[in-house]
Amino acid sequence: MARTQKDPGSAQTPAEETSEAVTPSPRRRASSASLAKKDAAGAAPRKTGAARSRARKPVPSSATTAGPATNPLPVALPTLDPETAPGEKPARSHGLRNMSEIRHFFRTNRAPIFFLGASAFNLLGLDRWVRGFSYITYYDGWQGAHPRVFSPIHKPYIEFQSGEEINNWLLRHHEVRAHIARLTPAGERPRIAMVFFDAETEAICEELGYELILPSAALREHLDSKMVTTRIAESVGVPSVPHVITTAGSYEDLQEQAAKAGLGSDLVVQTAYGDSGKTTYFVTDAASFAKHEDDIVGHELKVMKRINNRPIAVEAVLTRHGTIVGPFMTEITGHKDLTPYRGGWAGNEMFPDVLDERTRRTAARLVRTLGDRLGAEGYRGFFEVDVLLDTDTGDVYLGELNPRISGASAITNVTAGAYADIPLFLFHLLEYSGVEFDLDVDEINDRWEELAAADQWSHMIIKHTDATVEHIDVAPPTGRYVFDAYGRLAFSQGDLDWHLLGNESESFFLRIYGPGDYRWKGADLGILVTKGRLQTPTGRLSIRAKHLIESIRAMYAATPLPPAMEPSEPELIGTESTP
Repeated sequence: MARTQKDPGSAQTPAEETSEAVTPSPRRRASSASLAKKDAAGAAPRKTGAARSRARKPVPSSATTAGPATNPLPVALPTLDPETAPGEKPARSHGLRNMSEIRHFFRTNRAPIFFLGASAFNLLGLDRWVRGFSYITYYDGWQGAHPRVFSPIHKPYIEFQSGEEINNWLLRHHEVRAHIARLTPAGERPRIAMVFFDAETEAICEELGYELILPSAALREHLDSKMVTTRIAESVGVPSVPHVITTAGSYEDLQEQAAKAGLGSDLVVQTAYGDSGKTTYFVTDAASFAKHEDDIVGHELKVMKRINNRPIAVEAVLTRHGTIVGPFMTEITGHKDLTPYRGGWAGNEMFPDVLDERTRRTAARLVRTLGDRLGAEGYRGFFEVDVLLDTDTGDVYLGELNPRISGASAITNVTAGAYADIPLFLFHLLEYSGVEFDLDVDEINDRWEELAAADQWSHMIIKHTDATVEHIDVAPPTGRYVFDAYGRLAFSQGDLDWHLLGNESESFFLRIYGPGDYRWKGADLGILVTKGRLQTPTGRLSIRAKHLIESIRAMYAATPLPPAMEPSEPELIGTESTP
């Protein structure tokens, strides 16, 4: 059972504090409680103090001499749109009454909205719908060429320990604060969205006068617990896989409790928090229990009967008028070609027959019921749900809740429903806009379910899977790729996002680590988005998918670091699917 998009602090040496941008060395990233499900291209699971100390790497000497990673040339400063220049807003005589008025509202939006993160992956392309929507990122795959992506030039070496630390560092950065000030019209308050944040993020935004348009960090941390989610879901009749929530002091104790609950001896054990399947343990005998004993004993556990299942991901938005459910998609998890982590999330697929009609309606009802119940907890806005389909019985169960933007958002926002109405995340922005609006949630859900039958999209996170640390010398650029006359994958042109891909012969690659950076076991090299499927009906990577992966990897050239510069143990880095 895999977790979807998730996230590491440390100091820098005096030699690294230069006036120029410094290429960072390998660093880990981990989520608050859940790199997107999944901040793809962005983060890794939280570690204990002991694990952190083992994972620190010596800084390669070349890291202090590398040139600027982004914006190598002077660039023109952005200016305010004349239509959003200082002045009184037109008076609104009524709330927003239909999709036409909602689309007009976003096209004439005055308040600047910034998405912060390690990369722009999760919400890339939303600037097509929302005036004033832009991205502030640590990694810039376009090297300054994307007009809506800003990345500070001065980036001294820092070993980040989490996605939250990356975002907090960005918010405090003088270049970022100046950039936000330049793009904020007089009388407006900058609005900030991100995947990973914490109480420190909230304090920074309050001090700087920014509006963090997300549920509170405390509420998200509370809901992120698998135990809390399970209990909330059960209170409204949303079923989980047969289970018991308990603690276990030994293997015998675990087996005795599982037998009383009728779960059998083949068990799946989860702790409250974890990313990309890293705190999900498969226990079949005393040996498998002993392997994970330190992580199991003394912790509250969700002990489940092991079932044959298909993991299904779906995003939704809880508005004041009810829950709007996005398209269902399968997960790409655990493939050794993509990730070194067993059960680790590595992407999603969306296609018409992800679920049959009866199962889709059952799953949608489950998600809407859970979403509406979250409102009683004070939650509102965007969230992602993992649904488990029992392939033996056809039963639909709640897998887990990710109360955040996720990695699946990348293809949720290019669906036919998005272009017929608005992208799903815009309902989140609408909920936090401060304007009155009226929505027929039932009608929207029915229409989106019908339109979803026309869509086929997939994306996969390509990680470095070898247990090596290497300096990247050459890397494929961000942009559009096509198959040439000989069937080879070739760079076609630079592009801003994947929204204009027309067929399976085209792909978009968003580079994360480029020349001058380092790759290590689990590092996100980049994300590839394409039309069509990437897995066979049996869940294996297709021939086309393997060709795409091999082609992208072949475009990298890297120099291994000398053994003395490598850590004694490889770092573990993971990306949550519900980036």
